[in-house]
Amino acid sequence: MIITKKALPRRTFLRGMGTSLALPLLDAMVPSMTALAATAANPVRRLGFIYMPMGSDITQWTPAGEGRLGELSPTLRSLAPVADQLTVLTNMELRNSYPGTHATSNAGFLSAAKAKWTESTDYHLGTTVDQIAAKQIGQETQLPSLEMSMDLLSTVGQCDNGYACVYQNNLSWSSPTTPLPAEAHPRIVFERLFGEGGSVDERRAALKRRTSLLDWVSEDVTRLQKNLGPEDRAKVDQYLDTVREVERRIQRAEAETADNKLPDLDRPVGVPASYADHARLMFDLQVLALQGDVTRVITFQLARETSTRVYPEAGVSDPHHPLTHHGNNQEKIAKMAKINAFHVSLFAYFLEKLKATRDGNGSLLDHSVYLYGSGMGNPNLHDHVNLPILVAGGGAGKLKGGRHIRYKEPAPLANLHLTLLDKVGVRLDAFADSKGKIPELLQPLAL
Repeated sequence: MIITKKALPRRTFLRGMGTSLALPLLDAMVPSMTALAATAANPVRRLGFIYMPMGSDITQWTPAGEGRLGELSPTLRSLAPVADQLTVLTNMELRNSYPGTHATSNAGFLSAAKAKWTESTDYHLGTTVDQIAAKQIGQETQLPSLEMSMDLLSTVGQCDNGYACVYQNNLSWSSPTTPLPAEAHPRIVFERLFGEGGSVDERRAALKRRTSLLDWVSEDVTRLQKNLGPEDRAKVDQYLDTVREVERRIQRAEAETADNKLPDLDRPVGVPASYADHARLMFDLQVLALQGDVTRVITFQLARETSTRVYPEAGVSDPHHPLTHHGNNQEKIAKMAKINAFHVSLFAYFLEKLKATRDGNGSLLDHSVYLYGSGMGNPNLHDHVNLPILVAGGGAGKLKGGRHIRYKEPAPLANLHLTLLDKVGVRLDAFADSKGKIPELLQPLAL
């Protein structure tokens, strides 16, 4: 990389053997950008989706009242530090996900489409909302989109009432017949974000030859820092410290694998033994991906439908899926609600990280929109109405939070997808079974 007295281009990289490290938005980059490019005054917009499996106890999820968001519900309480950038939407539905299965819950969440009933490879769904966004706002980045999960996608064939496992395994579809597999291994995600060229084997060999990715870009870092102002130097130092810490945690998890006597069969070898540690690491990788503008569109599956994970960190030793078939047993419902709240607390961790990360004249949270929720409502009934749904972020000034939108009649989740596309600059007249955009999200909340 050649550093001159001229302003840095936004797509400046630090390079080394097998490494290409994007930089966060720096003050030194702003003067070189055109009116159409991302600047402090005209930030890029990011769009993300987090999938929570198997619905929720909606009584513990739904806040009281409507309009201005007051006290958060027990399940959402951990989101209090970012409540001003939070919108809860009550009574949204996925009509095309009936006849009520785990497979169609997952498949319909981002597509709002009807999955073809098949156990074979002639599956058919619909292009998902994230991929529609990626075709427009993802074309200027290294990765048009990033698909992540917490579980191995090892199941094949028929998974749920005659539906192929592909529907349960994949959130993102680039076409009605093309699912996009998600990655659950932090090391592989790290390589995708910061590896440069060559085959997967070549990049892994390069990783083994070095003690740290940052060792190979140290000369570029030194040259860069000499040409930056104090604030930019501090920003680069913070970013690189975060990269090094994430890499250290990945290395530690890999080193501890041999000592793990109780492996989780859904978890890839070489990831943190604790679900929460694994999830936080995957969220931290998302922060780095957005901060370095490596991608602007991300999907993340917190667990697969029908997952039998246990969550001792949440105080629950029972497997998740059997708890959701609770038969109105209050003890089981309470345990399920604990798992719901635990998952939300990990999302809260992520949002607070985004809020703390500067991006131009605001934060990454100010300039992002994330949808969090499930394609299933009441898991005991396997229904797809009254879904647990919330939206977080400022959408680069296009989205105002601190509100609770409650529909008297079920409203298509596709309406929300259409509205969020609009918020990030993707204009469509309709999406799946949408009936229009959500007007409450298109205007400020009345005082």
